[in-house]
Amino acid sequence: MASAAEQLAANMNMGSFAKATELHKRLLFTLLALLVYRIGTYVPIPGINSEAFLQFFNNPDGQRGILDMFNMFSGGAVERMAVFALNVTPYISASIIVQLMGSVYPPWEKLRKEGGESGRKQLNQYTRYLTVVLALAQSFGIAVGLNAQAGLVDEPGLFFIVTTVVSLTGGTMFLMWLGEQVTARGVGNGISLIIFAGIVAILPGTVARLLGLAQQGQMSVFTLLFITVLAIAVVVFIVFMERAQRRLLIQYPKRQEGNRMAGGERSFLPLKVNTAGVIPPIFASSLLLLPTTVAQMTATADLPGWMDWLPVVTGQLQQGQPVFIALYGALIVFFCFFYTSITFNPEDTAENLRKYGGFLPGIRPGKRTAEYLDYVLTRLTVIGAAYITAVCLLPEFLVGQMGGIYFGGTSILIVVSVTMDTVAQIQSQLLAHQYEGLIKKAKLRGRGGRGAPAPVRR
Repeated sequence: MASAAEQLAANMNMGSFAKATELHKRLLFTLLALLVYRIGTYVPIPGINSEAFLQFFNNPDGQRGILDMFNMFSGGAVERMAVFALNVTPYISASIIVQLMGSVYPPWEKLRKEGGESGRKQLNQYTRYLTVVLALAQSFGIAVGLNAQAGLVDEPGLFFIVTTVVSLTGGTMFLMWLGEQVTARGVGNGISLIIFAGIVAILPGTVARLLGLAQQGQMSVFTLLFITVLAIAVVVFIVFMERAQRRLLIQYPKRQEGNRMAGGERSFLPLKVNTAGVIPPIFASSLLLLPTTVAQMTATADLPGWMDWLPVVTGQLQQGQPVFIALYGALIVFFCFFYTSITFNPEDTAENLRKYGGFLPGIRPGKRTAEYLDYVLTRLTVIGAAYITAVCLLPEFLVGQMGGIYFGGTSILIVVSVTMDTVAQIQSQLLAHQYEGLIKKAKLRGRGGRGAPAPVRR
């Protein structure tokens, strides 16, 4: 027999959506925030020659490599050198560093484990401070690189460097604040939705360029058809894997309550195959973008002799290069295990089960349960890491041959996962609204039953 929650979910329709006024406000706020973000990707930084920079960025003789990924995540803001060109990359990098320090630095580890809500807020504050530092460093590198390129800046000099640093850093901090507002007052995770909006904005242009290559004869119809089928297959595979989970049976013992027996229920502990979600590829790409942004911008500038290694490193970090693929895959696998260990603690879960009297059949409560949960979760994470790595890296071999078109597996993974997560949150909002409606009806009926006058018999 279906549970009450399942019955409510089955009854959700457009009528229930129309009555959820709070959800309407959240959706409207989210759409307005994303609209503001898209407008900001078209506002160039002061002093930049936009047309000259676009020609420089689209130079077919130049190797942009990882800047294509950067441009995709920023919704085209890099090729326009807009105030949102850095996007939320410094914030993501700062989050990585703070989470890593929260696992190895004792004071921060204590804040993460024992600080509760105040400890979480303190770590979030550290993340914001570090975001400012990283944004200043990256924007300064970009400003110096642009200032050194002839023709890209109207009036090169110290004033341009300062205004560029302030504009790019301010844009990143505004997007960080906007993402937090969407998370609190909108629907879905604000930072993920900002990245999602940037990728979706690039998609029509990417499709148009693919069709243009096919019309010009630079790409065969068979190749275009193969790319389309591959994209559809990847989407289906992602949906299947994101919904896959291992359900562990939990048994609760029976207990005597007065003259009757209570308890003895069964429930399930769902463990997702991909517990980390889209975090690993986002973190991995952010770490690859952090050291190479400056290298890409200064690749053609006059460098001192001791920096002759920089162009070599930059060349190895191009799309399709073995070093790039190896680093990207290794970082994805690392963050799959790292983020899973942060979000799911087998010892805490085992202790909570023991506290409420639940146990896994055949497994002793306490330490043995924690070991079994860790055993299962480790093997699930191996499968999840292999799945994410395959989705993100297999299209890289194809992208490397497509010349300036970047829309790989990472993009599809982020778009599909964020869409599924946002739809799930909308459904949960509708479900909560239906619960509130049922509770109000039950209260009204209860009051009517107690306060209604007795019928008069004639």
